[in-house]
Amino acid sequence: MPQLAKQRDVTLSIIFTVSTTAFSIIAWMVANTYSEAYRLVQYDDLDHAYDVFFGEAFTYIFFLHLLFNLYAFFNETGLELLHKIPFLKHEYKNIIPEIFTTTRIWLITLMLFGAVLSVRFDFDVLIIWLVAPPVNILLTFYSIYFTIPKLRKNFKGFGRYFWGNVGITIAISLVLLLFLAPFMRGGNAIPITLILTSITLICISTPLAWYIYKHKFEKLTEIQMLKTELGKSDANLNFLKSQINPHFLFNALNTLFGTALQENAERTGEGIQKLGDMMRFMLHENTLDKISLTREVEYLNNYIDLQKLRTSRSADIKIDTHIEEQLNNLQITPMLLIPFIENAFKHGISLQQPSYIKITLQTKEKTLYFDISNSIYIKADNDPEKLKSGIGLENVKQRLALLYFGRHELIIRESAQEFFVHLTLELD
Repeated sequence: MPQLAKQRDVTLSIIFTVSTTAFSIIAWMVANTYSEAYRLVQYDDLDHAYDVFFGEAFTYIFFLHLLFNLYAFFNETGLELLHKIPFLKHEYKNIIPEIFTTTRIWLITLMLFGAVLSVRFDFDVLIIWLVAPPVNILLTFYSIYFTIPKLRKNFKGFGRYFWGNVGITIAISLVLLLFLAPFMRGGNAIPITLILTSITLICISTPLAWYIYKHKFEKLTEIQMLKTELGKSDANLNFLKSQINPHFLFNALNTLFGTALQENAERTGEGIQKLGDMMRFMLHENTLDKISLTREVEYLNNYIDLQKLRTSRSADIKIDTHIEEQLNNLQITPMLLIPFIENAFKHGISLQQPSYIKITLQTKEKTLYFDISNSIYIKADNDPEKLKSGIGLENVKQRLALLYFGRHELIIRESAQEFFVHLTLELD
């Protein structure tokens, strides 16, 4: 069937299908003759018995092969055929994969029924399974994609939906009665089919469609609302960001730097320049996954130099740094070391008491060694930093555990007079 669908080897495929069907009919007739030989006595002569056996085998095998080929054909071309239906293509495009899947399942169940039917073809079962599942599937899709959305839009509840489907079920039963009436053979197949179809439409398909809609489409509506609100938040954030243009800030800093040089305020100009470099780093390189260790060290030096400008007039503050110049190509996660230095200046420097900070950074091959120690002093009760916990250090610990798992060693020691950090890091 895939060859037929692709219009390749059509003649060979047809010959193979016909020959396979013929062989199956003969094989089934022979097997049935031996397995149910006791039935031969029910007929007047053997020729008549063989005619009956052949008719049963032909009907059964033909039906089974028809189902197999129908499934194979739909499996190959079903999606393409469904996309050609204008109503589905334009109005309910998302329903096509679901119709395709449910139809395949129905055809598979038909094949399974065909495989287990006895040689005496069960007409009642065939009629029921040919009618009931497709009708229920169609009503379920109709309810999910048309009836329920329309009722929910008009703020109608389950009661209105249920009784509406009862009316639809009555209409479907009348249509099926007119359609199936010519196939009545005096048996109970048609009445049973109509009753069973009506019961499943009301008791299974109607509540099932409501449940699926509530748990699928209303969740999708909620997600869409959340996406809309998130989009509004992003728009507001982008608007706020646009109010402070980085280029404006850089231009303003350059203006202040030029003014400081004109007024011979060298220290002010130096501070402005370093602040501008730090801002440029945070805006552009801080968003990257990895940056060169050289750029990270430049940022650390700018930060330390700004802090030295702030504390340079106090002779009791000692800041000792030994940071090697990095001429290698090592990469590091940005802003990984600065929290330790910020913590040292935040908690280790006092403008009223003697204090110190010692910073050492060096590399050997691909290993970074970073040590920092600072004095500890008792903060005043009105100092806003007194009650703050080291959130920055906890954050950097988590980042190290995630980004450098098994490739770092962090030692933090604290005594009554000193806070000490040692970090060993294997870099890329």
